[in-house]
Amino acid sequence: MTTIVFFLEEPSAKEMLEGIRPRLLPDNVQVRYLVFKGKQDLEKNLKQKLRGWLLPDSVFVVMRDQDSGDCKAVKIKLTELCRQSGRKDVLVRVACRELESFYLGDLAAVEEGLGLKGLRVKQAVRKYRMPDSLGNPSGELYKLTNGAYQKIEGSRSIAPHLSLDTNRSHSFNVLISGIRKLMEASE
Repeated sequence: MTTIVFFLEEPSAKEMLEGIRPRLLPDNVQVRYLVFKGKQDLEKNLKQKLRGWLLPDSVFVVMRDQDSGDCKAVKIKLTELCRQSGRKDVLVRVACRELESFYLGDLAAVEEGLGLKGLRVKQAVRKYRMPDSLGNPSGELYKLTNGAYQKIEGSRSIAPHLSLDTNRSHSFNVLISGIRKLMEASE
């Protein structure tokens, strides 16, 4: 049995993945989450955790927010840490700016998950057509929902409604595509 292990910088990322898991991963795949206390904790401990993982037939996904850093530099750094661990079966993905970009890329899911009205029509507004380019997605989502969005509970509520095929966030689509390819390669 294949095990997919997610290395995550925050609990809200786990909630998001849990919400999309039934539609993304086959039932016979075991899932483990290692949630760190922020990006510095993730980067500090990633190499050791990967090196020490002993469960056979495991594949790995490392996911981190870009925040104010350079997306390519963040990915290169994480990829190098994975390489230093000796693991070759690691998928590294960076959420462009923040995880909330994923939600801003599917305002119908936000509307449904938070029980709000009138959000889905805003998907046509220019800034929500390319949510990865927003400077502060979490702040934008908080304003857009009049404070209804809270990181962990919001992720738990919105994720089950996220479309895996029509999201406007490029970084979300790259994550989904990468996980699908990783699963195909492990069969």
